[in-house]
Amino acid sequence: MEVKLGIYLHYKNKKYKVLGTCRHSETNEEMVLYETLYKNPKSKLWVRPKNMFLEEIVIDNKKVPRFKFISTK
Repeated sequence: MEVKLGIYLHYKNKKYKVLGTCRHSETNEEMVLYETLYKNPKSKLWVRPKNMFLEEIVIDNKKVPRFKFISTK
């Protein structure tokens, strides 16, 4: 599955902007590079394995996407 560039809503209701995909230099695992769209003192940029970024998680006995695509801008 492809990761679209754009704005995503995390299941905890925070917005992120996907900047692109990349590869881990040692394992060659696909990763997603994204930035926070809110003030986060830890970091502005984050990377997460693509499979984890796209996975569904269970919240209140309901499957929901970890990150839900909401727009291209």
